[in-house]
Amino acid sequence: MKRIDIVYGGRMYSIGGREYEDVKTEIAEGITSRKPQWLVVNDGEGHHRDAHLLLVPGIDVAVIPIPGHDEE
Repeated sequence: MKRIDIVYGGRMYSIGGREYEDVKTEIAEGITSRKPQWLVVNDGEGHHRDAHLLLVPGIDVAVIPIPGHDEE
């Protein structure tokens, strides 16, 4: 997996070095948790800058796997 794109509240973010299913599970568990849960993502093109997204019911989240060259 090259990266995973995340669309959260209409804005694009990305995650590298993680498995697609693990990210989906973390988001699902975070949304249903009674405690605040944060998803750490990359914000920005070319420069790594951490962003922390609060996982709460009602927010639109899309998880888009981007395959690497050897996976296409």
